[in-house]
Amino acid sequence: MSWVERLRENEAICRRAPSAHNTQPWRPEYHPDEITIGIDPARSLPDSDPTGRDLALGIGAFVETCLIVSAELGLTVTAAPGPRLVPAADRYATPFTIADVEARRVARGPYAPGRVDAAVIAELGPGIAHVPTRDLVSDLVVADRWLFGTPAVAAELRDWLRLSPAHPRYHLDGLTDRALALSRYEARFLSAALRAYPVTRRLGLPALLAASGRGLLRYDGSVLVLLADDDDRVAAGRRLLRTWLTLARHGLAVHPLSQLVDCPATASRLAERVGGEPLAVFRVGRPLAEPVRSARR
Repeated sequence: MSWVERLRENEAICRRAPSAHNTQPWRPEYHPDEITIGIDPARSLPDSDPTGRDLALGIGAFVETCLIVSAELGLTVTAAPGPRLVPAADRYATPFTIADVEARRVARGPYAPGRVDAAVIAELGPGIAHVPTRDLVSDLVVADRWLFGTPAVAAELRDWLRLSPAHPRYHLDGLTDRALALSRYEARFLSAALRAYPVTRRLGLPALLAASGRGLLRYDGSVLVLLADDDDRVAAGRRLLRTWLTLARHGLAVHPLSQLVDCPATASRLAERVGGEPLAVFRVGRPLAEPVRSARR
């Protein structure tokens, strides 16, 4: 059996890679001695991610996951521009395993108070900035209001929400009510409000939903920011996955707050705060309840 066939047999593990709105935009194409990682345009987010930043980060995370899986399988594979997976002289050097890939957690519910230890942040390497959670309370409200108040962006979010098990794609992709840590009442309210958009927008839905998330960062905790170090967003996605896997090894979960980068007003303030170009923003901590794993195709 060729290395391509063996990796294809383990594609389900590779698909545990993270992506914005859990769109899973990667489209691997298998060739005799190469795998090309294409993009499914139907799984992009042109309105909330117009520059393709999150799309490239997701592709990079998928590439890194494939390399971790291939290393554990004993396959000699490396990444090449394209991106592509191609034969290599040696196995990919990584401290991570398939168990690490499967243990990674996204938790959107409440966290225990406490900031990420400085030694853990140092272990992540350069290109990671720390911001106390309370410092971003006001900006998160602004970003959430932008998210729910921009019709095209809100529609995109609605298309990827799976707020009831009756949804036909509940077990395949998108953001489920359980993965979002929503109660049954909260899920029903959000579903009804977005179905009635734009009427609910005129009635003040964006401000109401933004206000409901005001308490998310009102505790002594940590938000980490992945900073750009060059123009290669796929490589940044690989770095982001390694960052999240390192945090998971310390028992920490993450909660992406991409709206802080997507919203122009908060993105510019965040860039000034961290002294660089933010690519990904995520809350980090120990969740008070075990999070539900998001679905995969």
